[in-house]
Amino acid sequence: MSTVTPNIVKQTIARSHFKISRRNNDWLGCWGHHMKSPGFRIVKEHQKLNHFPGSFQIGRKDRLWRNVSKMQLRFGKKEFNFLPQSFILPQDIKLLRKAWEDCAGRQKWIVKPPASARGIGIQVIHKWSQLPKRRPLLVQRYIHKPYLIGGSKFDLRIYVYVTSYDPLRVYLFKDGLVRFASCKYSSSMKSLNNKYMHLTNYSINKKNIEYKSNADETACQGHKWALKALWNYLTQKGVDSEAIWEKIKDIVVKTIIASEPYIINLVKMYVRRPYCCHELFGFDVMLDENLKPWILEVNISPSLHSNSPLDVSIKGQMVRDALNLAGFQLPNAEDVASPTGSASSSTTSLNTVMKEKSKPPVELLTAEKAKKAYYLTQKLPEQEFCSTILEVLTPDDVRVLIETEDEYTRRGQFERVFPSRFSMHYLRFFEQPRYYNILTTQWELKYFLNKSKGLDLLRNWCHKGFHNGTVTDSTVLWTLPRPHLYLKNELINALSKVDPGRNSKGPRDGEEPVRNPEPSSCTQSLPQIKYTVATLKKSTISNALGNSNGIK
Repeated sequence: MSTVTPNIVKQTIARSHFKISRRNNDWLGCWGHHMKSPGFRIVKEHQKLNHFPGSFQIGRKDRLWRNVSKMQLRFGKKEFNFLPQSFILPQDIKLLRKAWEDCAGRQKWIVKPPASARGIGIQVIHKWSQLPKRRPLLVQRYIHKPYLIGGSKFDLRIYVYVTSYDPLRVYLFKDGLVRFASCKYSSSMKSLNNKYMHLTNYSINKKNIEYKSNADETACQGHKWALKALWNYLTQKGVDSEAIWEKIKDIVVKTIIASEPYIINLVKMYVRRPYCCHELFGFDVMLDENLKPWILEVNISPSLHSNSPLDVSIKGQMVRDALNLAGFQLPNAEDVASPTGSASSSTTSLNTVMKEKSKPPVELLTAEKAKKAYYLTQKLPEQEFCSTILEVLTPDDVRVLIETEDEYTRRGQFERVFPSRFSMHYLRFFEQPRYYNILTTQWELKYFLNKSKGLDLLRNWCHKGFHNGTVTDSTVLWTLPRPHLYLKNELINALSKVDPGRNSKGPRDGEEPVRNPEPSSCTQSLPQIKYTVATLKKSTISNALGNSNGIK
């Protein structure tokens, strides 16, 4: 724990019979400040921090806009028009001036420091002369026609929990907070100085003598409601609240994807294993008069202070479920005693079920590399091609799927939004295809209606020890479809790009990620030829790649 660890986190940990440690080496988890990316190097394999390196790429208002606007340019505003148009000063001053003049002074603008929180430094303006001189600044189009309840504007605090970036796993908590402005809304330009009218931050509105608290999580009263109470209220008004929730899930996933290339590169550079990071985000969302959700900002350290029974009820449940999802693991004594720990060779190695018992056969490792390379050859993943990824699983596949399914059983009131049966729609938005995202998406598509069947299959693999690399002569291994056995140069080139490893060079904080060359646009799904370990002992995959006649 640290000096900024919220009391509700400390209380939840204490009720779970964990103890708070103030020593440097014997801790399992830390809930504290975000730190610079190189600082993650000191975290051992069995330790877990509540941040990812580089998550400020969506946590800072200027970086959030830059990343989402890049996605708009690549995929169009139809898919990524959920963040109000913004300008970063001083570099965008000319663009802002043009937009300002085009509106002829009729547009309200909201001015925000790019890295502040709790409403500090925010003001609403409509005259160029009101623009603050200090820099940097973010100037954003003001949503001047918000959806009102009781004449007041409000926003939603949505809790988003990311357990992994590769494979990407994103959860939304089913409840949250609805925060009302404590003065009724007016569109008059004369009212712009009234923060109690135009800002919804609790830290601001609690200072208003008109502010009314709410102790009942089911009641639609006061200036703070539970999210579930809002959905009930809207449903009674004839509004399809489920449709709004689906739209919120969509824009959350897209926002996380916008930050994905930066964070993955930094994780590979500075983090010993993906297990060491997880993060809770606070998404602030506003509904306009047409009930369209807009993301206002993303908080990388959302407030967990609980000043009312309503806060305690929602945040307490959410923190408990998030820490259960985190899946803290008890290390071996030698791991704790080691001063540095050792880097894990697997992206999803675990200390219990996943622990390696022996070194896998070379044929198995070659098959795993070849399979990853093959499924990353397609620029835009298509369902027919991707669905074949489940025909023959590798031990690494099984380990990833075990971790994904085991985590899902601990979700509590969190809803997993990626991967899901709808994830194929989102795969095209990634800067580069990720093998594990294809794998988990296809698994969800195949087994979402019959979870027990998929779990039985994984249990069967575990009983055989396949997830640890245990194979027999009858074990079927993945091999290249026959036409690809002749593509020696192309395949070797693809293999060289698979998982560059944790010592590869990546970007520094704030830099653009290194972009790999575009993969080919091959979309043909080719027939799979299956080989056993016994077959490959006579003619290994490696030899086959060098044999112009292919595998006999």
